[in-house]
Amino acid sequence: MNVLMGLQARLRLARLYLCTDARTERGDLAEFCEAVFAGGVDILQIRQKDMDAEEELEALQVARRAAERHRALVCVNDSAQLAERFSADVLHLGQTDGSSRRARRRLHRWAMIGRSTHAPDQTDRAIADDDADYFCVGPVYATSTKPDYEPVGLDLVRYAARVAPPHDLAAKPWFAIGGIDEGVLDDVLTAGARRVCVVRALTLADDPEAAARSLSSRLRDAWRADPAMEQFTLGAAGFTGPAR
Repeated sequence: MNVLMGLQARLRLARLYLCTDARTERGDLAEFCEAVFAGGVDILQIRQKDMDAEEELEALQVARRAAERHRALVCVNDSAQLAERFSADVLHLGQTDGSSRRARRRLHRWAMIGRSTHAPDQTDRAIADDDADYFCVGPVYATSTKPDYEPVGLDLVRYAARVAPPHDLAAKPWFAIGGIDEGVLDDVLTAGARRVCVVRALTLADDPEAAARSLSSRLRDAWRADPAMEQFTLGAAGFTGPAR
């Protein structure tokens, strides 16, 4: 894979996305990031509510140093202001984090923006939003990281697969998120997802690198078993994305 591949192409070829806190209690963020990137994580988001901005910026820098060795991406959660300070390649916004167009004004030219969606109408808006580059659907299953959200089940995954087929280069890439681990991955893939975002499946793993490698391998196998995804992979490698 070309190390100079553009951010849009790298996003489209990403399969495994991880949301993690800054590991402040364990004090092992650098080692953890190195392990999960080595295991196959493509995108890592630091998400720790009420964290001091300077501490969060430091954590992002730690993650970026590890990501650069593995040609992976680091994502800022919620804050366009922090993303600007970090010169972020990826910013992820929730439903209450303001417009992606306003956020984009703070980002560098090639930066990408994601949006969380929890219902079909939100998914439709994310697809129609010219300033959103990808979206997530969920939480698919109940998760302690989003206790205020009712799980949406697999119906929203099936909906996203219909309106934004993962194999379609013209469609916006998306990730299924929420309570996903090895035990339910096959059900999520059968529903139509080809990219997933996980949390506890890796953050609570005894061996994060091995856990990431197992998930990444299963996702890779799903792509290889799908002839449409094989064609998508070839096209996505040269994808440059829409002009900004």
